[in-house]
Amino acid sequence: MTQEVLLTLKGLQFDQREEDSDKIEMVVVGDYYKRNGKHYVIYEEMLEGFAQVTKNRMKFSEHMFEISRSGLVNVHMVFQENKKNLTNYNTPFGQILVGIDTKKIQIVEQENSIVVDVDYALDINYEFLSDCHITVNIASKQNSSFALS
Repeated sequence: MTQEVLLTLKGLQFDQREEDSDKIEMVVVGDYYKRNGKHYVIYEEMLEGFAQVTKNRMKFSEHMFEISRSGLVNVHMVFQENKKNLTNYNTPFGQILVGIDTKKIQIVEQENSIVVDVDYALDINYEFLSDCHITVNIASKQNSSFALS
């Protein structure tokens, strides 16, 4: 896979109290590399209504997925299969204690793409919020057939 990649992030939150679910999709250009058996993706994003850039780093290997964000928001989220991890999520509006109880991580690696699927339960300040699913599609920018779904 090339260093410059298109990164598609799809997130889905299932609300237990309603029949609804929230779907989020984002596409950004990032840099990919693999070192010591671990995959890394680095990208920047601008949050709506703010001028400051947030730098993001994804790191993943079999059964583990991490997202670190620094800038406007600061957090280090660790997703490990069959384990619950707690982290402080620092936002411009204050700090939140986030619990991530990961059920499944699946990584499918091909020559010019990698797809990471993560299923987890999310809680805020020790209270269950929702079941969630993240799909991260990493594709070589030069070989990508880009489409939003």
